[in-house]
Amino acid sequence: QRDSFCLGSGLGQGSRSLSGSSSRRRPTARQGVAQRVYAIDAAQPFDMEARLARAVKAEARLKIGIVGFGNFGQFLAKRFKSHGHELIATSRGDYSAVAGELGVKFFSDLDDFCEYHPDVVIMSTSIISTEAALGKLPLQRLKRSTLFVDVLSVKEFPKRLFLNQLPVHFDILCTHPMFGPDSGRGTWEGLPLMYERVRVSEGKPRRKAVADGLLEVFRREGCRMVEMSCEEHDRQAASTQFITHTVGRMLGEMGLSNTAIDTKGYESLLSLVNNTANDSFDLYYGLFMYNQSATQELQRLETAFDRIRQKLMDELHDALRKDIFGPKPITPEVLPPSKRLSDSSSAQSLNNGGGAKGSVKGSTAPNQQQ
Repeated sequence: QRDSFCLGSGLGQGSRSLSGSSSRRRPTARQGVAQRVYAIDAAQPFDMEARLARAVKAEARLKIGIVGFGNFGQFLAKRFKSHGHELIATSRGDYSAVAGELGVKFFSDLDDFCEYHPDVVIMSTSIISTEAALGKLPLQRLKRSTLFVDVLSVKEFPKRLFLNQLPVHFDILCTHPMFGPDSGRGTWEGLPLMYERVRVSEGKPRRKAVADGLLEVFRREGCRMVEMSCEEHDRQAASTQFITHTVGRMLGEMGLSNTAIDTKGYESLLSLVNNTANDSFDLYYGLFMYNQSATQELQRLETAFDRIRQKLMDELHDALRKDIFGPKPITPEVLPPSKRLSDSSSAQSLNNGGGAKGSVKGSTAPNQQQ
């Protein structure tokens, strides 16, 4: 006979059947063995669905540490914070007030920063100070699974630096957000994000998830994700970014300003000047010093300018100038000192309106009469 269960006896507890046969208990999970739930929509005890949702969200939430909390570090922190990640920061200067406004925990002590155990450490220092900043970090206080990320405008230099100085148990992700606080002030839609997974433990799901979670922020913001080697990045950036900064700074040295008849092309040049002027000279120097292709591009720029100037000089010949300006004006003849009139009679003759030849002739007449 089938067993029946009392409604009020609790889940899994049986009662005797009407015929008096002994009841059987429903099989239950072994005590002390964790049961993994794969679908949060399944029937769960009260509030279990909400707790599972919070657990999934907490697992995807990253603890991101930023080294160098200047303009660009703050710029990144705002976006990462808006995606629900926890942010901490450290810097040479005191940015505790700014960090507090952004909801970022600021540490002035590097030991305290590392002992907070961030999942990700982003080096957001200047190019020329990155090596010194990395050398000051007490790496032994970080988790062995920490992911190091750089956001520098050059890539081969930080890649080699990380590989040489970071222990092998740290993961490495090189990135270059090819925009900044000015160009990325509003949306990041369509802006390029270059990256290379230099050393990410693909065999360990949690480590891979950390790298994917960081890149997911840029992907959700609409960035154009460009996976590229650091060496290829520097080769292409020398022909684009370094030349752009060089031309912008050259025009800035000329002191260009708006006029009443600005063309669209001229306005674009002024915009280029303003964008490059907002960047520090340390950034420009870093683009030159820490990119092996920059010197070659600078030489190409100088050669191109010399060719254009020489072509202009070759075309500027006398015949063209005569067509533009007409014949040269005739300059009056100047008599040599030996033929100049010196006596008063000659001067008087000139005052009476006589020409130079008449004056000379008149001066010899008295001698002939004598």
